[in-house]
Amino acid sequence: MPESAWKLVFYTMSWSYSTYLLFFTSYSFFQNPPSVFYDWKSGMSVPIDITIAYLIQGSFYGHSIYATIYMDAWRKDSLVMVVHHFITLALITFSYAFRYHNIGILVLFLHDINDIQLEFTKLNVYFKTRGGKEYLINDVLSNMGAISFSITW
Repeated sequence: MPESAWKLVFYTMSWSYSTYLLFFTSYSFFQNPPSVFYDWKSGMSVPIDITIAYLIQGSFYGHSIYATIYMDAWRKDSLVMVVHHFITLALITFSYAFRYHNIGILVLFLHDINDIQLEFTKLNVYFKTRGGKEYLINDVLSNMGAISFSITW
């Protein structure tokens, strides 16, 4: 449960920052997706606000590799999660290094919303039964979260 709560907080904050970049700055990547490639050139500079988003995401996935191996309870899917985190970190790193940061911000925005729904749903599954008692609200919320996640994913 603490792991899912931490991830819910992180993804909510990360998605909020991506939302800020896409809707409250001069970037028009969401409204005009082809604009991610306008004026692209090798070695172009990356704006500091996008660099910050990349640093946050890269740090999180780097930590996730360490945490999955050394801190989290080892599960059946832990090896798959480590591979997933390595691939995600590589995609983040290479999209930044090759200056595809504009499309990267859009991709992070679209993916983080699903992670919010996933962690919210997992927390409600954990909270369905507490102290030997069933809680209907958490059952309903976990089912709604699973449906919402399935639709948006």
